Amino acid sequence: MREAGVRGMAEHMHDTGPTSQTFISQRLRLNYLDWGGRGKPPLVLVHGGRDHARSWDWTAEALSADYHVIAMDHRGHGDSDWVSDGVYSASDMVYDLAQLIHQLGVGPVRMVAHSMGGNVALRYAGAFPDMVSKLVAIEGLGPSPEWREKQRAVPYPERLAEWIEKKRKAAGRTPRKYESIEAAFARMIEENAYLTEEQARHLTVHGVTRNEDGTYSWKFDPHLNVWPVEDIGDEFVEALWSAITCPTLLLYGADSWASNPEKDGRIRHFNTAKVIEFEKAGHWLHHDQFDRFIATLRDFL
Repeated sequence: MREAGVRGMAEHMHDTGPTSQTFISQRLRLNYLDWGGRGKPPLVLVHGGRDHARSWDWTAEALSADYHVIAMDHRGHGDSDWVSDGVYSASDMVYDLAQLIHQLGVGPVRMVAHSMGGNVALRYAGAFPDMVSKLVAIEGLGPSPEWREKQRAVPYPERLAEWIEKKRKAAGRTPRKYESIEAAFARMIEENAYLTEEQARHLTVHGVTRNEDGTYSWKFDPHLNVWPVEDIGDEFVEALWSAITCPTLLLYGADSWASNPEKDGRIRHFNTAKVIEFEKAGHWLHHDQFDRFIATLRDFL
């Protein structure tokens, strides 16, 4: 009975919801959702790691009266293709975002991005400063300086060997199967205790795919659990941040693991950024404090 309810909810969202579109980037077929409203100012929403574009549905619904809202599925996520070698890099994701905006033929755009997507959006805005008019990054600066230092205390040869071991394991891992959508939903709630039941259901319905044997698996590529040993050098990321010219908001949840750039010093690499911290919010502050988040966006955008 409850499963029918879950399905009904998904269908209800779909009646009023977005259309699904594809574009090609580095030979991959990538998916994005278009909430309509051509001719209105374009607003691009970029989700985080192991998440999907439908995670923005509430934000899109709130803003689609005023903006032409586009939400993309990163490579390896949602309804976009997985990469054949299982290696995901931030630079390739920046290319995908550039390709999406290029293909839409719109710009400059406003952009709202979360976590890994925030990391990607900030780099794009640094490389193409005249293509972004306003940028909101929710916890998008990546690991804190302290965390990086801890990682780098382990010698690089050891880290490379460990990465190979992890990749080999990931290659042998089939996506975990859940007997029912309820079991996947329970896992979603366990992962983020701040979610309301309705939010968690919606994210689960759109985050799983049904296998031939009737079980459910998350849509994202299991290789996304293993990131490259090193990203590009810190000085290059910092140079990209420094090149951003549009007004930028960096949002942080007070209860998140992510490190606030005002407190860890990274804000000094930005010329136009302001940090806002949200009380009673974790890493997904756009779900945890939705009303305050939307009010903040409306003011800023």
